[in-house]
Amino acid sequence: MSDQYDVIVIGAGPAGYAAAIRCAQLGFATACIDKSLGKDGAPVLGGTCLNWGCIPSKALLDASHKYVEAKGHLGDIGIEVDGVSIDVPKMIARKDEVVKGLTGGITALFKGNGVTNLPGTGQLLTGLQVAYQDHQGTTSTLTAQHVILAAGSVPMAIPAAPLAEDLIVDSEGALEFQTVPQRLGVIGAGVIGLELGSVWRRLGSEVVILEALEDFLPMADRRIARDALKTLKGQGLDIRLGAMVTAAEVADGEVRVRFEDGTGEQALTFDKLIVAVGRRPCTDDLLASDSGVGVDGRGFIEVDEHCATGVPGVYAVGDCVRGPMLAHKGAEEGVMVAERLAGFKPAVNYGTVPNVIYTHPEIAWVGKTEEELADEGIAVKTGSFPFAASGRALAANDAAGLVKVVADAESDRLLGIHVLGPQASEIIAEGVIAMEFDASAEDLGLTMFAHPTLSEALHEAALGVGGRAIHMVNRKAGRS
Repeated sequence: MSDQYDVIVIGAGPAGYAAAIRCAQLGFATACIDKSLGKDGAPVLGGTCLNWGCIPSKALLDASHKYVEAKGHLGDIGIEVDGVSIDVPKMIARKDEVVKGLTGGITALFKGNGVTNLPGTGQLLTGLQVAYQDHQGTTSTLTAQHVILAAGSVPMAIPAAPLAEDLIVDSEGALEFQTVPQRLGVIGAGVIGLELGSVWRRLGSEVVILEALEDFLPMADRRIARDALKTLKGQGLDIRLGAMVTAAEVADGEVRVRFEDGTGEQALTFDKLIVAVGRRPCTDDLLASDSGVGVDGRGFIEVDEHCATGVPGVYAVGDCVRGPMLAHKGAEEGVMVAERLAGFKPAVNYGTVPNVIYTHPEIAWVGKTEEELADEGIAVKTGSFPFAASGRALAANDAAGLVKVVADAESDRLLGIHVLGPQASEIIAEGVIAMEFDASAEDLGLTMFAHPTLSEALHEAALGVGGRAIHMVNRKAGRS
């Protein structure tokens, strides 16, 4: 092992491994340090996303959705299925196989691109030095011309509900249940809570989600959030807003949760409780006291718009810096930093970062909401189109939700696109591309979409901004 590199990356999640691979592709001698260990105790790459977040949760979401389809909805389209059952251990094992394949793929990419993989921990010292300790306890000091910090994030804990064995778990523990809990509590109605609650509700759990906020998904468009809440409740999720958890205690193999809502003090008993109240940056022990890198009061590393810290040669990307904790945002930051080190001038457009919640129907958006723009004093015009009027959605028996397009009232420039519906995570990519190129609603309306497709709902919503929608009554119809 060398002790000198052009670039040292600390962290091998999407932000870190993307940065390391791109640096190596650009000719830098690159090493990547990561402390993660898999279920078998062996080092693994991919960070939270591949091992305990995005990928395993989607494996369970897709499996549980197929189960619900087979058990309760295929009959609607003339397919009769009897005796549908779920093998939870097999489902979890398949999830693990998917994870193993993808994390092994990152290992192969490191090898193929010439990235030195250093399992263990890294701490930034002064003078572009990194203290490295492998998993056997051997320590060394490495030096580099540039250091990229990509330490990621970890689930947040709350004092009222400390983790307890396998009864009170965080988002990682919720991916390992071997049986379906009859009564499942979830603290937090954000992205993670809704997705995990959906998995186990589909498999048969009675799920109660306790959310301290009075508003449901306050970061989403209000109409989208309202319709999503109605749909998810219709699927059996008992979502209680304005419910502040004050205590969670384990007794006799059960979890008793106390909380306060608008009616006073309440209590519920569950077989399992998931704490899903968000994530925090994993910057503990990452920086030596004299490293010179600034950290804010919440633990985020302070960086500029190009992810440079206040120390020349040191950068930080992904969940440990400002902005949404999203794998794709972190990966783009990692690539941006790598290319800027090579003399290129890329930048991440933080105004076009897509957000997705993988419930069913999915919820996705890019840009700003109508409410945010109103608060900023920006006049807008909107168009929307329901999937209930989409031929493809109806044919697929999957027609819940809508697409909403928000444009500047004067320039017609796209300012936000919001989707609740089937494959919203795919449809939103079209909105991201349009906004990345500063398209107008008219530009989208003049673009030809294949028929019949779900994406036509985006086309019709864009046409609706100017009162030109074909497949619904226009409130603004007329010549222009």
